[in-house]
Amino acid sequence: MWPRDMKAARTRTPRRPVPKKPSNPCVRDPVGVYCRVRPLSRPDQECCIEVIDETTVQIHPPEGYRIFRNGEYRETQYSFKEVFGALVVQKQLFDVVAKPLVEDLIRGRNGLLFTYGVTGSGKTHTMTGSPGDGGLLPRCLDMIFNSIGPFQAKRFVFKLDDKNGVEVQCEVDALLERQKRDAMPIPKTPSGKRQIDPEFADMINVQDHCKVEDVDEDNVYSVFVSYIEIYNNYIYDLLEEAPFEPIKPKPPQSKVLREDQNHNMYVTGCTEVEVKSTEEAFEVFWRGQKKRRIANTQLNRESSRSHSVFMIKLAQAPLDADGDNVLQEKEQITLSQLSLVDLAGSERTNRTKAEGNRLREAGNINQSLMTLRTCLEVLRENQMCGTNKMVPYRDCKLTHLFKNYFDGEGKVRMIVCVNPKAEDYEESLQVMRFAEMAQEVEVARPADRPICALTPGRRFRNQAFREELQRKLEMRGGPINEETEEQAVSELLLQNFPPLPSCELLDINDDQTLPKLIEVLEKRHKIRQLLSEEIAKTVRAFKTALQEFESSVASKENYVQGKLSEKEKTIAGQKMELERLEKKIKTLEYKIHILEKTTTIYEEDKRNLQQELESKSQQLQRQASDKRRMEARLQGMVTETSVKWEKECERRVAAKQLEMQNKLWVKDEKLKQLKAIVAEPKNEKPERPSRVRDREKPVQRSVSPPPAPSAPPVRLRHRRSRSAGERWVDHKPPSNVPTETVMQPQVPHAITVAAASEKALAKCDKYMLTHQELASDGEIETKLIKGDVFKTRGGGQAVQFTEIETLKQESPTGRKRRSSPSNPDQPEDAADSEWTDVETRCSVAVEMRAGSALGPGYQHHAQPKRRKP
Repeated sequence: MWPRDMKAARTRTPRRPVPKKPSNPCVRDPVGVYCRVRPLSRPDQECCIEVIDETTVQIHPPEGYRIFRNGEYRETQYSFKEVFGALVVQKQLFDVVAKPLVEDLIRGRNGLLFTYGVTGSGKTHTMTGSPGDGGLLPRCLDMIFNSIGPFQAKRFVFKLDDKNGVEVQCEVDALLERQKRDAMPIPKTPSGKRQIDPEFADMINVQDHCKVEDVDEDNVYSVFVSYIEIYNNYIYDLLEEAPFEPIKPKPPQSKVLREDQNHNMYVTGCTEVEVKSTEEAFEVFWRGQKKRRIANTQLNRESSRSHSVFMIKLAQAPLDADGDNVLQEKEQITLSQLSLVDLAGSERTNRTKAEGNRLREAGNINQSLMTLRTCLEVLRENQMCGTNKMVPYRDCKLTHLFKNYFDGEGKVRMIVCVNPKAEDYEESLQVMRFAEMAQEVEVARPADRPICALTPGRRFRNQAFREELQRKLEMRGGPINEETEEQAVSELLLQNFPPLPSCELLDINDDQTLPKLIEVLEKRHKIRQLLSEEIAKTVRAFKTALQEFESSVASKENYVQGKLSEKEKTIAGQKMELERLEKKIKTLEYKIHILEKTTTIYEEDKRNLQQELESKSQQLQRQASDKRRMEARLQGMVTETSVKWEKECERRVAAKQLEMQNKLWVKDEKLKQLKAIVAEPKNEKPERPSRVRDREKPVQRSVSPPPAPSAPPVRLRHRRSRSAGERWVDHKPPSNVPTETVMQPQVPHAITVAAASEKALAKCDKYMLTHQELASDGEIETKLIKGDVFKTRGGGQAVQFTEIETLKQESPTGRKRRSSPSNPDQPEDAADSEWTDVETRCSVAVEMRAGSALGPGYQHHAQPKRRKP
């Protein structure tokens, strides 16, 4: 194979798109939204909703809750397709909302009806009803069976498959299915013993006898019902019969949504029961209603904690040309569906005070309702603005199950139930806004199903003949036997012959009466011959069939007799076995009773021990977490303290080294000055230096300048910065005043900024801020505030200040002299005698030389001051 052929072989064949059911995209119908107002439970309750007319309601804030707009009290009106007040009965609501959906169901179209509202607004009452006043669901079932009652197929003629399809079985297969069902033992389940409660038996006794008039009488029909609930975004089958296990019952298993070949969504493995009457269908519904999850909340005594969906499927297929059997062609089978959805009520947890499972259930309910609202909003935006946004049907199981309805597979109707009491004002306002938005969504109208090409009236073609025959026999009176039946058949056949003309001859020249008579007799003779031949054929075929039937019956009788004797022996043996098993069952039941008691005791002990174990484990976990938290805190304190003391030790060592260096330098200077003074002649008297404030005047001194030192003068050693290997941010505000001194704070390789920025801090790990202020003596005092830069968890930078260095500028004119006269009134000449002392002269000289070496404005003993922040 060549490479090109290999590449072609690896290419997968594209999947052929599955044809979808045809719909009419040109014609669209809006979602029908109706409003039903529940009556107040007490007459003294405050009402916040008022019915204005048949299509409008008005909602206003209650007392104590005021909404102002431009200084005016706001009242809002909302319009619906129709509004039903508190006095509206269930029949009127059914005639307007649900009856058209049932008519469409029988005509082969799908429909979706759901109730929406807050908790306690009457959704379940609207759907189910009360004793003596059935709701929408029992009335829909009654109308369906009133319409198709005479035209229903026998059981198991229609059979649903596991892929959301239906097929027609032949009469033999259907009979075998019925026999298998009758012979099947009733499973021992707790739900098998349930019956409809007497107080709810009146719900299905609807006396309206509503029916569809134009039902196709040439079709046969069959009804299938299923009941599911969506709880915590999981689908559960309420009709599923789990085996009864009293010791350890199994929890119900959730179901999966799938898509069939026509892109319709369905629940896999859902139980679908074929029903033949309203009573049977409602019994199935009530069996599933007992399993539905409800709970007692502060807003409703029996609050629905799940969305319930009751689906009614109607399968119909036409009769063949003879009107006897059902056509088994799949193209002629029509399957329509009506879904009745009772949504759980939205609620706020601050009102219900829900906790634990109730809080989780409320969150899932509100999330699914929010997803439904989001889907409708996206649909409306796509239709009004021409966008093509993806509708988030898959975000929850509720919208995913019914997405086909919004895509044009059937009509959608919604009943908004509201409670007019003042406590539900905010929730009712949100419901009204959602209903107003939902009315703007349009759904494509589905196309009508194709009409069967066979001629109408096939069902009664043979039946009319039998009824006419029965009427003739009843008119003749007497016993009906084979002879009278054959005679009546012959008379009925002779009535179909052409009538004989008048045989009276009034004129000898009459040449028309006889030819007409001859013609009619010839026609009657031909018809008689045809009927005789047909009857002879029928008789021969009947005789042959009768002989075959007799032979088969004889053989079957022999076979049945042999089987019957075998069965009798088997029955006798089984009776003995049954007696033995009954005795064994009694013994086992007694043992089971003992084991159940023991199991109950053990379960109680196990539950107590488990609770104690959980409390102990929680206590140990808390202690372990407290221990880890304390260890982390102590570790941090130890690390911080060690770092702090390391820095303090380094600072003290550096300060001590600098102090010792300065002392050594001062001693060297004093020794040099002392050596110069000692080397001077003794007869010369040194002249007293002038005051510092008169330093500008020339000073007359009689001493000679000191000899030049042989060694170079010792310069002040500079302390090496501890940040030599680190990167600094030198923050110098623009408001700083230059001091113009020799000693300036300077950090090498630093980033100098006028304002702190995150970009500069990210590049460095040290930070220094230069701050200036006036000291108490009027001089400028410079403070160097230093700190470490850390990265924060949020990705930013943080600065932790560690120390402050203070640089102070002092003027020598403001300092007192070391040697001042003890008597201030002493004349200056008397003070000059002090300069004759060698020690005094040495100390003054050393002090002046130190001041001149450090530069103007600084003294050697004025070192930078450091302190911790």
